[in-house]
Amino acid sequence: MFAFAPPRRPRRPSLTPMIDVVFLLLVFFMIAARFGPEAGLTIQPASGGAAAWQGPPRLVEVGAGGLRLNGVPLEGPALIAQLSRLTQAPGDPIVVRADTGTALQVLVDALDVLSDAGFTGLMLVE
Repeated sequence: MFAFAPPRRPRRPSLTPMIDVVFLLLVFFMIAARFGPEAGLTIQPASGGAAAWQGPPRLVEVGAGGLRLNGVPLEGPALIAQLSRLTQAPGDPIVVRADTGTALQVLVDALDVLSDAGFTGLMLVE
């Protein structure tokens, strides 16, 4: 007859690979998740009919060459200072128009600059 080795106890499976996979998934979902509030622009449709325009013209044109106020190229603080002189209140309407071919991010950056300066009456037109 054959002599077999004495029977061994069954081995328990190693949990190390499973723990590695769980930690990798945890790290992936932590990196992919957004924990802070969503940042963005609040766009509200115009309400009511056409109101009479009051005050001087305030047209901000956004293009590849930069920002223009009423056709005059201005940047950053000079634009904000000039708009402050043209408005009486933060809610006064300011018309913002993007030139053809202007990237959307450039337009959003311009709207951010104006809203950060405290202007709330921004109107986006084509």
